[in-house]
Amino acid sequence: MTGPGRVRPARGDELEDLRAIEVAAGAVFREIGMDPVADDAPPSTVVLRGALDRGGLRVIEDDGVVAGYLMDDVVDGAPHLEQVSVHPDHARRGLGARLVEDLVSRARAAGHRTITLTTFVDVPWNGPYYARLGFRPLADDELGPGLRAVRRAEVARGLDRWPRTAMRREL
Repeated sequence: MTGPGRVRPARGDELEDLRAIEVAAGAVFREIGMDPVADDAPPSTVVLRGALDRGGLRVIEDDGVVAGYLMDDVVDGAPHLEQVSVHPDHARRGLGARLVEDLVSRARAAGHRTITLTTFVDVPWNGPYYARLGFRPLADDELGPGLRAVRRAEVARGLDRWPRTAMRREL
């Protein structure tokens, strides 16, 4: 497929491109007064290489150009969506949803029953977006030790300056 939506494993020579996509995608947070989020550094090439090496780094092409990526890991024994970003030049075309559905397909094929993520509650392209994709917010007593650790790390980074939540999608 050469048009929008071809999802494939990332390649090692694309890591800097993915960092640039993250910077561009993050810049839109400035439009809603979340400058510290917009200014947050993208994942390092070391972090991206680790995701690549464990098979948790996928990209989506739009007419042959890498337009976005998804990084996942395992938290509490289940797939965890760490990051999904689409370059603003390619936004609103369903590419992020295609990346999420690719993760869903891979998780189902591996026999998993859920996927988790953490996100901002009120940012339209975060919490409400993931709710439309079938994720639901988790109560504190539904968090396993791994998700609790993820949330603690987010608090330590100052991300709880804006409401955040953990979410889960049943497969």
